[in-house]
Amino acid sequence: MSELRGLLVDWGGVLTSDLSHALRQWADKDELDFDAYFTAITDWIAATPVEAELNPIHALERGLIAVPDFERKLAAVLVRRDGRPVEAEGLIGRMFAHFEHAPQMSALVRRARAKGFRTALLSNSWGNTYPRDTWDGMFDAIVISGEVGLRKPEPEIYHLAAERIGLEPAECVFIDDMQPNVDGARVLGMTAILHTSYDETRRELEALLGTDLT
Repeated sequence: MSELRGLLVDWGGVLTSDLSHALRQWADKDELDFDAYFTAITDWIAATPVEAELNPIHALERGLIAVPDFERKLAAVLVRRDGRPVEAEGLIGRMFAHFEHAPQMSALVRRARAKGFRTALLSNSWGNTYPRDTWDGMFDAIVISGEVGLRKPEPEIYHLAAERIGLEPAECVFIDDMQPNVDGARVLGMTAILHTSYDETRRELEALLGTDLT
């Protein structure tokens, strides 16, 4: 078994508050039927075609369609509780407005890096902005799907993230809150953690890396 020397970390749901909670806040504020949103997104994520017309999420995450185009497609399948049309402009910004920074997780990554482990962000982007000004000294590399034309759980994006920190996949631990992304990393020989809470992730990471990260 390879020595673990690197840490790859997702952003939304790992370095931020829980995805479901933040999205429900957005749905409540925009007076949306959350179940209708969830059904539409699930259908898109599960689809296999990569063409933008058939799979807007895959296309957006790869940077193949512009945010306004995706916003129009998403608005068309959303349902307001009062029956009025959903405003497409600024939809992504409103969706991500309730995501909160998870300082404990960011500190955990920083402590791992201070212990000598190489670190990278590995995130699927929805065209949203990232708080890059808070990442100084936190990552050795940043891999964002829309900037590299790849998306999790495609094998190539994991390879790219490992390569950018000078390691093989088997030398890396990957943390994500989405099971398909965790499964994709494990297929390549990465050690992967399904993130559910700071305490659980810290304990599991400490056991894997063999070091105290409190």
